[in-house]
Amino acid sequence: MLKHPRQPVLPPARPSAPASLAACALVLEHPGKHVLLLGFPGLEASCMLTRAAHAGNFLSLVKDGFYDGLHFHRVIKDFMLQFGCPNSKDPKHPANGTGGPKPNSAYEIPGKGPAKRDGTGSIPDEHTAKISNEPGTLSMANAGPNSGGSQFFVNTVHNSFLDWFDKSSDSAHPVFGKVITGMDVVMAIEGVKTDTNDNPGTPVQMIKVSIK
Repeated sequence: MLKHPRQPVLPPARPSAPASLAACALVLEHPGKHVLLLGFPGLEASCMLTRAAHAGNFLSLVKDGFYDGLHFHRVIKDFMLQFGCPNSKDPKHPANGTGGPKPNSAYEIPGKGPAKRDGTGSIPDEHTAKISNEPGTLSMANAGPNSGGSQFFVNTVHNSFLDWFDKSSDSAHPVFGKVITGMDVVMAIEGVKTDTNDNPGTPVQMIKVSIK
């Protein structure tokens, strides 16, 4: 059991969001050349190989079926959508937001070959290209340096204070992907009603993740 949460820093308090989605299924596909479909059909995202370890970690988890059946466990209007905790197979699990890959598990880095996660299931940070946490970007959730694992979030606004190169806060969340089309779907998920823990009242589930 991991002992620390993997969550980005909270923004100021926000108003409650209107309900706009019924229970939904999400499909993630890889049509080639590291382009990902994060859907509902029509929601597409690219995976950035400037973050080769993050991209490889993510694609390895997809191949292992790690994300199948998980739920978006944290949705904050005017901030982000968080996903990827293995505990979220149960959308109301009290440990949602604390899980990650198995300790010392293997993954593949494109162009470099096999690698191994550390004893907490985390991978090293990649603070290289200065890619900001702009709307629609996919960013690694973490609990401090070198603590990213399986959880990521989709920015719904420009959260520049989360950039590793922005010194206005201690947060450092490297971006490894970006939505190409389908931001209307992202905003619809952002609009679901949530509880006091920012957990959607109506579960939003990723049924199946696949690579083509």
